[in-house]
Amino acid sequence: MYMELDGQGPRYAQLIRALKSAILDARLSPGSRVPASRNLAAELGISRNTVLSAYDQLQAEGFLVGRVGSGSYVADVGNRSPMVERPAGDEPIAPLSAFSRRAMAVSDGVLIPGHQHDGLRYNLQYGLPLTNPALASAWRREINRAVERADFDYPDPRGLPALREQICDYLARRRGVSASPENVIVISGTQQAFALAARVLLDEGDVVVLEDPHYRGARQVFAAHGARIRAVRVDNDGLVPSALPNRARLAVVTPSHQFPTGALLPLGRRVELLEWAAAHRCWLIEDDYDGEFRFGGRPLAALKSLDHDGRVIYIGSYSKTLFPALRLGYMVLPESLREAFHAAKWLEDRGNNTLEQAALANFMASGGFERHLRRASQSLRARRSAMLAGLRRHAGNALEVVDSNAGMHLTAWLRSGSQADCERLVARARECGLGLYTVAPYSFRNSTRPGLLLGYSALPPADIEAALRLLGACLRETGLVD
Repeated sequence: MYMELDGQGPRYAQLIRALKSAILDARLSPGSRVPASRNLAAELGISRNTVLSAYDQLQAEGFLVGRVGSGSYVADVGNRSPMVERPAGDEPIAPLSAFSRRAMAVSDGVLIPGHQHDGLRYNLQYGLPLTNPALASAWRREINRAVERADFDYPDPRGLPALREQICDYLARRRGVSASPENVIVISGTQQAFALAARVLLDEGDVVVLEDPHYRGARQVFAAHGARIRAVRVDNDGLVPSALPNRARLAVVTPSHQFPTGALLPLGRRVELLEWAAAHRCWLIEDDYDGEFRFGGRPLAALKSLDHDGRVIYIGSYSKTLFPALRLGYMVLPESLREAFHAAKWLEDRGNNTLEQAALANFMASGGFERHLRRASQSLRARRSAMLAGLRRHAGNALEVVDSNAGMHLTAWLRSGSQADCERLVARARECGLGLYTVAPYSFRNSTRPGLLLGYSALPPADIEAALRLLGACLRETGLVD
């Protein structure tokens, strides 16, 4: 009998695969006798014990039937037809779910959009972590302490109690949010918060309001869950409440530092937004993605602190305050939603990494976290100042800079030119070793005003100056400034 082994792994495993393939491809029909072990071993140049081991395994799996004194025979494994190789690109055997089809439709194939300029000398990507050796050392110590005291059982899916207590204490002092640990759940970051909210609050076809421009990760999650997205315009003061629709199930807002424009939602609009949510029985997600970093006065109180009707879900993340690789964040839930979110979180992941939660809880309890925030704020303030000064020196009148006095980036609009000109500028900058990013991917409208999202967290002031000198040269070369 002709039998070809694939050369991968032990001989008996190769023989098992070859025989299974012959049976499933109908090259060996039910009831046919397979060669005696001694004969097959001689034919293939392998030991008889190898063949016997393969036959024993195939009998155990039901592919062969042994008959005492007669040999081994092919079992009837049901209807079979010769296996035909599927051409590349064919549809899978089973159709994808509606969620999968929508998820693939909204995905642009880029795992981390900002990483399109990896490897350049100067990268003005938003959201990159501060390079901080002191934080790395402190975090290593906290992880070591957590390992010594670790409970290696499954974690509480709501989050480690000690961490939830520290989060409540921190939010009360720094963001004006009064919360109990029972209403806090620890999550892996903002994206999981949106995914949980979609599962708990939305049915297919429900309306979700997003700011325009907006954080597109939210748009992708809700679109994948079948929501109908409504864009609400943003002006120099943030979300415009008068543009809100008459019906919606959920709205995502960034009142403390609108993303990406940097606008700060004033008190009057915050009150209007809360009144609209209460009147329309709509849930609000407050994405406080970098509210800790303000460079003029104390951080503003969160929208959640004004919520008397239990409509606001507050989310925070440690990706900006510490580093993205940590993958920890939190949600503060209205009491009416607590049990539903607990159930969804338990079903999804059974809880986050206990060691990192314990390390973070102790880092916060010891004061290390807030000391780090003070140092990070000082560093970001210096980098922001360097960027503003560099833009004045090298960009001339080509850019209108939105100075939000907060966060980790600046938004700069082109005073002249089209979106195509902006893309040409990005392409030329890349050739020169400078990573630039347009605002366009964050807007619903193709005719959005051309602009740049300029992150300053990852470069020291001297490198920011050099990067903006390059930007000025690229602006001149593309005809966007004299």
